[in-house]
Order: sequence, then C-alpha cells, then structure tokens
Amino acid sequence: MITTASAVVGHAADKPVSIVLVHGAFVDASGWQAVYGILSADGYEVLAVQNPTVTLQGDVDATRHVIARASKPVVLVGHSYGGAVISEAGSLPKVKSLVYLAAFAPEAGESVYDIATVPTPGEDKAPLLPPSDGFLLVDSAKFPTAFAADVDPAKTRFMAESQVPWGLGAVEGKVTAPAWKDKPTYFMVTKNDHMIPPSQQRSMAARAGAKVVEIDSSHAVMLSHPQDVADFIASAAAPAN
Repeated sequence: MITTASAVVGHAADKPVSIVLVHGAFVDASGWQAVYGILSADGYEVLAVQNPTVTLQGDVDATRHVIARASKPVVLVGHSYGGAVISEAGSLPKVKSLVYLAAFAPEAGESVYDIATVPTPGEDKAPLLPPSDGFLLVDSAKFPTAFAADVDPAKTRFMAESQVPWGLGAVEGKVTAPAWKDKPTYFMVTKNDHMIPPSQQRSMAARAGAKVVEIDSSHAVMLSHPQDVADFIASAAAPAN
C-alpha cells in the first residue's frame, strides 16, 4: 500500500537525494508505478520522466527538465534505451549517481543502434519490425516473451498492443559525453533478457566501471522484480555512495 502524499513529504526530509526514473523504448513511465510506490513509501522524492522517444536529444531535454524539478541531488535511473538518455542527461552537476537497469550505456560517439547491431552469437536480439515512417516497433506476437516473459501475460499482451513507436532519431542518436565516465555507476544485469543480450550488458557495465548485480529476470525487471529494483536504486542513493 502506498502511503499518503503528506506522509511521503514528511519522510522525504530525511532522505538526502531525489530519484528520477527514465523509461526506455516502446513503453511509458507507467511501468515504474510499483518501484515508485516502494521508494516513495520509503521517503524518497521520486520523479518519472515521460520521454517522447522520437529523438535522443528530445529525451535528454525532457529528462533534464525533470532533474531541474528535483529538490535534492539526483540518483538518475534508466531502463533499456533510457540508459542512453541518462548517459547524456546525467552530466548535470545535480546528478549524484547513475543506475542502469537492463540498459544501454553508450560510449562517446556511440548510439544504441551501434551497440544493438553488434553480433552476439547464441543470444537473442530484440524482435523488431522493419522501420516504418521513421519509427520502430517490436513484433507484437513476440513482444510478451521477448520483453517480459516473467510478467502477467494479460499485461504483456496489452503492452504489446499499446507500444510507443521508437524514433530512428532516438535509436541512432549518438551520446557525446557519457556521464558514467565521471559519476558513480550501478548496473543491474538481467540474465533472462531477450531484448538486450546479457553479454552486452556485462560488457557495458565493465566498461563503465559499474557496481554490478545480476538477477534472474526478463528485460522488464521493474515490472517483474520491483522490490529488487527499488532496493538496488536505494543502494545507489545511500549516503556513503
């Protein structure tokens, strides 16, 4: 049960950071609801970005607007494509640390497209349909098992049919100055991921010098394991970090 707004505000004074949640492609910020509830009940100020997912720069701008609204230093969290967004948006001085959840963490001059098209023999890739009018979608028949095999099938079927189109300007947008080079970084690797191969997640986490945990989860880890995700974000928010 989520506490009342007044209780959360009362608690929030005890927490030294705010948490900003950045969703990935094909979905919207509603996927954070369970994680938001857990962290808010624990006294954190939690804000969620609604990315248009049309261009990388547009999503970076949207994220920076939300960071500006936060009342305290920010732990910036990105899922999937949201990792590319926080890599670019997280360079603001207000951002304390970065948390990647089954996410892309591009290098300078690198895009999600560059990473996603590298061969990973023996591992699944996202079952994307060919681009249409400058946007991508996941094959809706394959979406439930590829994106969220450990989530209620009724929910994943709805997610498949309510996808937010992913713009090629977001997919192909190149990160210029990745914040993970300068900020404490945390990475949750999803071992049962059929959208971003686990081997690539591990490689990006190692490159970023991240503190890593691995979890038996599908790509949609914030839906299937919200308590684990909330605990991991809280670890990045701890005063000692």
